[in-house]
Amino acid sequence: MTERFATTPFGGARVRASSFLQREAIDRRRTELGEGGNDTGRADKWQLIRALCEARAAFNLSDRTITVLEALLSFHPERELDGTEPVVVFPSNAELSLRSRGMADATLRRHIAALVEAGLILRCDSPNGKRYCRRDARGGIESAFGFDLSPLALAAAGIHQAAEAARAEARACQRLRGEITVHLRDTMKIVEAGLAEKRAGDWEGFSLRLMPLARRLPRQAARELLIERRGALVRLRAEVEDAYLNSLSEQEMSGNDAGSERQYQNSNPDHHFENSSEKELKPAREPGKRTAGEDERGQADGESARPDGRAPETKGEPVALNYLLSVCPALEPYARDGISSWKDVLITAGLVRSMLGISPDAWAKAREAMGDHVAAAVVAAILERADVIRAPGGYLRALTARAENGQFSLRPMLAALERDRDGG
Repeated sequence: MTERFATTPFGGARVRASSFLQREAIDRRRTELGEGGNDTGRADKWQLIRALCEARAAFNLSDRTITVLEALLSFHPERELDGTEPVVVFPSNAELSLRSRGMADATLRRHIAALVEAGLILRCDSPNGKRYCRRDARGGIESAFGFDLSPLALAAAGIHQAAEAARAEARACQRLRGEITVHLRDTMKIVEAGLAEKRAGDWEGFSLRLMPLARRLPRQAARELLIERRGALVRLRAEVEDAYLNSLSEQEMSGNDAGSERQYQNSNPDHHFENSSEKELKPAREPGKRTAGEDERGQADGESARPDGRAPETKGEPVALNYLLSVCPALEPYARDGISSWKDVLITAGLVRSMLGISPDAWAKAREAMGDHVAAAVVAAILERADVIRAPGGYLRALTARAENGQFSLRPMLAALERDRDGG
C-alpha cells in the first residue's frame, strides 16, 4: 500500500479534493523526472513570471495575483527553481505585504488562494499556522512551513506553451483589427463619394448599415467577434463597390479601367506564380509514365481533346469541392454560412474579388471564358497567393485571355498550390 499524506490548511479553512489531486499530480511528475529524460524540472523563475504575464488568462490570474507570486519568488535566493524537491519560502505577512507594493492582508490571502487554486504553489502550514523553519545543528534548514514554489517549476512547460499560444492569438487579432480598419475606411470613403457625387444607389441605406459596423470594438475582443466583424464589412464593401461601379458611365468605366489596370502588365519572366507557364505548374513525372487521372493518350480526367491538340478546361464542375477547399482554405472564412456547394464558392468568390482589386468587368469576362465554377476556383487560388500576386486583376485578365485561346487549365494551378502546402 502506498502512503499519501496531505497537509490540511490551518484554521477554519476546509480541505478540498483539488488539494489531494494537485499533490498526487506533483508526486507523479517528480517520479517521471526521476526516471530520466530531457526535462530536468528546473526553470528560471523570472522567465516564468514573464511567460505567466502573457498567459495569465489561461490560468485565470489577475495582474495583482502575479505580483504576489513575484513577491513570493523574491524570497527564494536562487534564480533557478528546482521542481524535483520542495522549495518552501516562509515570509512574514508584514514583509510579504511590503514586497507586494503594500497590499493589505485580506487582499494577499485572496490572491494566494488563487495561486493555490491554479496549482502554482502549495500550502505547507505549520501546527500553529505560522511560517518558519527549523534548523539543524549546522544551521541548515531541516524543515520549513510556508509556501512550496516547486509546482511552479513543474508547470514551466505548460506555462511557456500557453504563453506562445497567447502571442499567436494576439498576432492574429492584431491582423484582423488591421483588416477591419482598412475595410471600414474604404467602405466609408466610397459611401461618402457616392453621396457627394450624387450617384445612383441606396447610399443612405449603406450608411445606416455601416453605422453598427463602425462601432468601437472592445479592447479584449475575442477572435470570433473580430472574424464576424471582418466578414460583415467585406460583404458590405462588395455591395458598396458594385453599386458605385454600376453607377459609372461607360466613358468613366473606360477611363478608370485604363487607369487602374494598365499597370498590371508585367514583363518580368522570373516573377513567381504570376507568369508561370502551365508546363512549370504541372507536377513532374518520369518519361513514359502517366500521372494519376490520365488516360492512354496522356489526357487528364475532365479534359477533352481539341483538333489542334490542346486540352481546354471544361466549364462544368472542375474539381472535387473538398479538394478545392483543402488547397484554398483562405476562401471559406469569407463565406457567410460556410461553403457546402459550388454555388457557395461562386457567391464567396464574387465577394472577395473586389477585395483583391478585381473589377466587375474582369470578373464577368473570366466567368464567360472559363465558366462560373472554374472562374470561382481561380479567384480562390488568387486569394490563396494574394501576398505573391501583385496585380490580381491583371493576372485574372491574363488567365482569361489564355482560356479564350484554349490554353488554360485549372488543375496545374491547384497542383502547384498543393505542392506549396505540402512543402514540395
